[in-house]
Amino acid sequence: MVESLARRLLLNAIAIVATLAALVAAGGAQARPPEGSELQLFVENDLLARTDRYYTNGIKFGGGASHDLLRLPTEVLELIAPKAGSEVRFGLFLGQNLYTPRTITVSAAQPLDRPWAAWLYLGGVAQQATQDRLDTVEIDLGVVGPAALGREIQSGWHKLIDAPKPMGWHNQIPNEPAFLVSWLAKGKHRLGSTNGIDLELIPHGGATLGTTMTLARAGGMLRMGRNMTGFGTDTVEPGGAMLKNIRRDIEPARAQGIEWWVFAGLDHRLVAHNIFLDGTVFRDSPGVRRRPHVYDITAGFSLRIDALRISLTRVSRSEEFFSAGGNGGRQTFDSINLGMEF
Repeated sequence: MVESLARRLLLNAIAIVATLAALVAAGGAQARPPEGSELQLFVENDLLARTDRYYTNGIKFGGGASHDLLRLPTEVLELIAPKAGSEVRFGLFLGQNLYTPRTITVSAAQPLDRPWAAWLYLGGVAQQATQDRLDTVEIDLGVVGPAALGREIQSGWHKLIDAPKPMGWHNQIPNEPAFLVSWLAKGKHRLGSTNGIDLELIPHGGATLGTTMTLARAGGMLRMGRNMTGFGTDTVEPGGAMLKNIRRDIEPARAQGIEWWVFAGLDHRLVAHNIFLDGTVFRDSPGVRRRPHVYDITAGFSLRIDALRISLTRVSRSEEFFSAGGNGGRQTFDSINLGMEF
């Protein structure tokens, strides 16, 4: 039953995405996403780091949506965030994350290593901003387990690129509906400017609650560049800003010409629950002993020319779990974000 529901969820989500793409291609005033939105694609993978393990792939695609579809994220945002100077923006998206042990060519269960797991979800986001603060609420509803289609996606991709076949998906965590609610607040402090090159600090803090993950987080980003707007570069992580075109409302003078920046950042998480390490909530499943403190060190660049933007983030993640050898292995992966404004 869960698998059937998940497949319908995926088909419906694909239909929504296909409809959005068709409307964009058709053009015309009535055939565009909401004014001020941004169609975005996130892809995360450890290919460039020459590994194939742990958090091995993530994808997230979506864009602007109407208020009627996203009343719940809006109500949560109004409860926890201060009233801001701009209107509330909304987004709708589809995502999938894949997780594997260190060695994917072993068919037998690996109880001392990270479990095989996949997460397929539909999400809604609501956000509002002033010139120096951005609040985002994201609600994700989906499924983990075989219904999340991890085996099909990774096996098909590896066959396409002639990579080793993943052999252990039959050991993955079982089917279970899952959800999370995330809130992330970002600030912005301009530290100086020289010859049109600005330096900014963007601190952040937030929390996530749900059967998928429960955690608190804090950190920041230091960026340097020209014509910088918005609140920095995002990844697939819940709470990221899906609607960066909000910048046109709050910083119209800077939203002109070519925009670029380079950055370095740190995100620390205090993790109370992670279904991809602890195992499923309502059923017995594979799991490992989770580390409560996890941090990401990030660096990269972002470039926007007119309505198009590309960002690349290299993420170095600390150990997330304990293993027989005394550690769960550090990990490095890359996050690519492509965006088109409307």
